[in-house]
Amino acid sequence: MNPPHLLIAGTGKLARELLTSLAPQAQAWSDRDALSAPVAQAVVHAGSGRELPEILRFCRERSVPLVELSTGTDVARLAQGVPVVVCANANLLMLKFMAMLSRSGPWFRHESVRLTESHQAGKTSVPGTAVAMAASLGLSPQAIVSVRDPGQQSLALGIPAEDLGRHAFHRIEIGEGDCRLRLETLVTGASPYADGVRRIVEATLAHPLEPRCHDVVEFIENGWL
Repeated sequence: MNPPHLLIAGTGKLARELLTSLAPQAQAWSDRDALSAPVAQAVVHAGSGRELPEILRFCRERSVPLVELSTGTDVARLAQGVPVVVCANANLLMLKFMAMLSRSGPWFRHESVRLTESHQAGKTSVPGTAVAMAASLGLSPQAIVSVRDPGQQSLALGIPAEDLGRHAFHRIEIGEGDCRLRLETLVTGASPYADGVRRIVEATLAHPLEPRCHDVVEFIENGWL
């Protein structure tokens, strides 16, 4: 199977990393009118959401799916007539962990649960993975402890100095006293996300989807990833 040709929408760090890592099959959304490569088979959105109406119109007119990587957008309301795969995370190992948590999280809703997340200091968007974890654990988004200070990340969370500029860390602590559980995840660099996006797009194209929003965790549960 040849790699699918993608349009990447967004100007932030993740969008730039995807354009670099998935080249030459990936081109910027802003260059869509000057495509010299084959017609786009999917659009990946990693932007602020400002261009979503135009992106969804493009997808609807050309019958191509959208992979939504941004959190806190209005895609659910705007997505009529378009298959949209909503990804709180594009790292496949993390997605499998989140799928496991969505099943087992309710077992711990009567326990003391704490959730801490850490990303590079420049991250200002909603921590979508942590929000999804919180929902599985019965916590509100306001209960999430977010860490952006490099000193605290290094000393309290143990993030290696070389990864402070690009990381995603999550710690779940359950119980207190003499019996406690701790689950931690750490993702560094860009390659896990780029490979995950590629495989999510391939799974999307291999399994025709209804024109609505689909949570990528469905792909894990269906055995597509």
